[in-house]
Amino acid sequence: MRRPYWIPFNAPADDFPPLEHALEQPDGLLAIGGDLNVRRLLVAYQRGIFPWYSDDQPILWWSPDPRMVLFPEQLKVSRSLRKNIRNSGFRVTLNQAFEAVLFACARVPRRDQEGTWITADIQTAYTRLHEQGFAHSVECWYQDQLVGGLYGVSLGKVFFGESMFSLMSNASKVAFTRFVEYLHTQDYRLIDCQIHSEHLASLGAQPITRKAFKQCLETACTSLEPANDWPTEL
Repeated sequence: MRRPYWIPFNAPADDFPPLEHALEQPDGLLAIGGDLNVRRLLVAYQRGIFPWYSDDQPILWWSPDPRMVLFPEQLKVSRSLRKNIRNSGFRVTLNQAFEAVLFACARVPRRDQEGTWITADIQTAYTRLHEQGFAHSVECWYQDQLVGGLYGVSLGKVFFGESMFSLMSNASKVAFTRFVEYLHTQDYRLIDCQIHSEHLASLGAQPITRKAFKQCLETACTSLEPANDWPTEL
């Protein structure tokens, strides 16, 4: 029986096995161990790998097959959601409250989910990514209160979504929709949603094979440089 690859602590940042070595299970566990330094995280995302683990586990690295993705041009916005975007009074910003979004994603309860995978180490690591221009937050405000949002990593023309939260009905959908429409104007090719959720499927996300996802990254995610000149409001 194949076992996940073990990454020694402080091993070179590119010390990952080929994606095809992931275990044959839906979530695709690929490797265990290593660390969460900025370079390793960037290499992981560029190759189609992301960390996901609990406080009582070592760092676990995943490459699901199939992979849930959204092509920006295929975003689905229902009439009711479009009306909500126009009339709800929500305001959507970028990178104005990254740590607050990260904290909320870790703390807001989710249906059928106990605890959180956004550990203190994950929060520290993604804050470093944000400080270096790679991780970004989208905030949804209502009457100057943060009521929804999401965060993820941008590399090349791919945005790797990590988590979202909502304290008001449709707040995260409004934030996500406005953000996807913005990414489309910037010629982003792909939004990585990682694994299936009905919430994202209703907005146009779809499963593709790991092989197809890897091919997308090879053409749309060639740079490990941060994207500059993001607007502050959408």
